[in-house]
Amino acid sequence: MSKLNKAFELFDAYNKQDPRGFTWEGVTEPQEYFFAIKLYEWVSKLDPDAGEELLLASRSQHIGRWEIPREDYPEGREPYLKWRKDLALHHATIASRLMKDAGYGNETSDRVEQIILKKRIKVDADVQTMENALCLVFLQLQYEEFRKKYMDDPEKIINILRKSLLKMDSHGHQFALKLPYSENGLALINEALSRL
Repeated sequence: MSKLNKAFELFDAYNKQDPRGFTWEGVTEPQEYFFAIKLYEWVSKLDPDAGEELLLASRSQHIGRWEIPREDYPEGREPYLKWRKDLALHHATIASRLMKDAGYGNETSDRVEQIILKKRIKVDADVQTMENALCLVFLQLQYEEFRKKYMDDPEKIINILRKSLLKMDSHGHQFALKLPYSENGLALINEALSRL
């Protein structure tokens, strides 16, 4: 077995421990395992020539996410940002440890950590591909449910969409506009795009 496949096996086994399930098209999987597979698929579509480090990062970007719940932090923007930062470090630490178990050295794990921590977004092509893929996973799998939850507050939805779309580049936008949305869902995305 290659180091890459061994690392994928370790990442997947870890994420299959997620007690939360996510149901898509009638099939329920452990949530972070499912999202890791989808993120990997999007990265592969966005960059068919993706290097090993980017592929490793895509499969471990949110590894162990359930272990640091949002509820453990107070409400508000500052605690939310602290939670996001703590999560990113948690993901990078687990990924690095499992990569070493798969036989990778420090150079590769350091590079994967840079991508997971999204260092130099808009400058580092791999980090930008990852950000595009993360936003596409949200738009494909979670956006319509999110939209229904906040349908009484379209400005909130447009604002969150705008922030997501700002993180993407034009390559990511092309894929985003090809996804199937409800009529109202697409209208809100187009409105958010018009405000970029």
